[in-house]
Amino acid sequence: MSTKTDEMGEAGGNLLVLVDQHAAHERVRLEQLIIDSYEKQQPQGSGRKKLLSSTVSPPLEITVTEEQRRLLWCYHKNLEDLGLGIIFPDTSDSLVLVGKVPLCFVEREANELRRGRSTVTKSIVEEFIREQVELLQTTGGIQGTLPLTVQKVLASQACHGAIKFNDGLSLEESYRLIEALSWCQLPFQCAHGRPSMLPLADIDHLEQEKQIKPNLAKLRKMAQAWRLFRKEECDTRQSLQVSMPSCEPL
Repeated sequence: MSTKTDEMGEAGGNLLVLVDQHAAHERVRLEQLIIDSYEKQQPQGSGRKKLLSSTVSPPLEITVTEEQRRLLWCYHKNLEDLGLGIIFPDTSDSLVLVGKVPLCFVEREANELRRGRSTVTKSIVEEFIREQVELLQTTGGIQGTLPLTVQKVLASQACHGAIKFNDGLSLEESYRLIEALSWCQLPFQCAHGRPSMLPLADIDHLEQEKQIKPNLAKLRKMAQAWRLFRKEECDTRQSLQVSMPSCEPL
């Protein structure tokens, strides 16, 4: 990588960087998945982006408290922008029906079932609702940022489809990966926060450093002194062993 430009205004690579190809591709995939999770056309007169949703049939039955139900009812229109379609049955004050969920939840469910695992949609939706209720209780409104629950699902998808650690990449594939990473908003960390690259050395700085030659004569003198010291120590130990009287039983 280049951290400076020369006198002609041209950049020259001077910084040697180690790139984690899995973390780098995971970051590229995550940011693309986030873009693809929103509707391309925003509602007329609305400045809010809307997450793509998918219908769930039959609707999921989610148990809530009366206070949670009240908050969900007051903000159910705003929650639709987050991909949640909630129905409030008159038969119960502690139950809501979720008929629409963010599209990425359904895709996660399909991947889990494909791997022979149990269903996950209801548990994810319950976590999503708890997250939104806590935000409503603390901030009094729906946040405009991507919900944490949605981001965790997308991060999992980004990880599973990313280049693995031992995958061999050609020079062209490496170029394309680094170029895609350079367009990311957070290029220096993966979807889970792990660093995607690490600077190793400034090559220009290494070339400017003078290599100090070892003083061989001094090293020889030190080695001779150490051998003499060890010899004297051994001689002293042997003389002490000879001079000590032997102990005989009475």
